[in-house]
Amino acid sequence: MPRVLVIDGHPNPESLTAAMAQSYAAGNGTARLLALRDLDFDVHMRFGYRSRMAIEPDLTEARQALHDAQHIVIAAPMWWGSVPALLKGFFDRALLPHEEYEMTPLGLPRGLLRGRSGRLLLTTDTPAIALPFSGTPAAAQVARRTMRFCGVRPFRVHRFMGVNKASEARIAGWISAASHLGATDARRIPSPELVAA
Repeated sequence: MPRVLVIDGHPNPESLTAAMAQSYAAGNGTARLLALRDLDFDVHMRFGYRSRMAIEPDLTEARQALHDAQHIVIAAPMWWGSVPALLKGFFDRALLPHEEYEMTPLGLPRGLLRGRSGRLLLTTDTPAIALPFSGTPAAAQVARRTMRFCGVRPFRVHRFMGVNKASEARIAGWISAASHLGATDARRIPSPELVAA
């Protein structure tokens, strides 16, 4: 089974985010690429946390991939300071109490996905010069409020900023950088075959 899971959280398969997710997976060589737009599941928590919805087959398989992975990479754009509804809906439906996290008697989170590391590849139109003023709240949401909440750490963030003004050469450089990160993680996280040997 692949030890690296790449989650593409963009609804558009023609997006830069999708290209970067594909490039990372290709650079890694053995990563599993999971494009959320291709999954059949309800992104809405119809009952909140009052009662649990039935888990669709695609979501069951995706949740198993999360548990099987040693390294989780999420590729997403920042929209309105957050992530697309598709990715947020996946988090809402796939990360469940007592399965991916639990609360201690003191009300503190205890992540049940401990032992895994991760990366966020975040694209945004916000220019880098604005970073000290606007920040990238989507990075905090995914890295600290979601992944680290579930015990995934270290969880590194890579920001690709000023997308709407970026030249073709710069975009190509970003896609190449994603491939390089995939290759770096392939050396750091050996495949199951090498572990078995």
